Amino acid sequence: MWWTRAELKERAKESIRRNYWIMVVVGLIAGIISGQIGGNVSYNSLKTELRESGWNGENMDFFTSTQFLMIVSAAIGILMVLFIGFTLLKIFLGNPLLVGCSRFFLENSDRKARFGLVGTVFQSGNYLNVVLTMFLRKLFTVLWSLLLLIPGLVKSYSYSMIPYILAENPSISRRRAFEISRKMMDGQKLNAFFLDLSFIGWIILSTLTCGVLDIFYVVPYRQATWAEFYKVNRQQALQNGTATPEELQGFPFY
Repeated sequence: MWWTRAELKERAKESIRRNYWIMVVVGLIAGIISGQIGGNVSYNSLKTELRESGWNGENMDFFTSTQFLMIVSAAIGILMVLFIGFTLLKIFLGNPLLVGCSRFFLENSDRKARFGLVGTVFQSGNYLNVVLTMFLRKLFTVLWSLLLLIPGLVKSYSYSMIPYILAENPSISRRRAFEISRKMMDGQKLNAFFLDLSFIGWIILSTLTCGVLDIFYVVPYRQATWAEFYKVNRQQALQNGTATPEELQGFPFY
């Protein structure tokens, strides 16, 4: 099926106009989970804070003392506990919510969707299947990324349809979810990359607004556009036999 980025984005804008405020909230949830919203302390900001505190790097006595080493050890321990806690939270809560957000954006493409769709995975009876499939998706992407950046990026696009496939059919087997996503993205990975790249202007503008624009427009816009991207690839997958109507069941309400 032939499509253009402009067409996908226009449909996404129509979707946003249909249900703006709920899309902002759902986009905020999806953005936090996927990492589209958030930030890290930069090296420059840390350096500025140290300079303002009066430390110039010349006096190292404290930093070689036993007291400092104990503080560092305790801090590392706390960070490890927090890391494990947040990882488990993302696996067992964040990923199912991300699939639910995908379901919301898919349904909102055709009609005004309800916010409750975000929690559909918890009501579907297939919670553990979704949790494990999404965990393996992340694990395989990370493992490929350990080789080089490019293989990791390629695999991230290969597996990018999995949340939408699970949103349609949370009972689908892990093997088929990965297989359908890979086949859907055959010949589409570069198109997906350029689709992401087309948002670079909005990302720059959002940076200038300290992320406010992300919350109120950019993330919902990107999520809605990706839902449209999935829909055109879904239709092609059904036409060429990559998936069956039983596997991709459409968008009934639970």
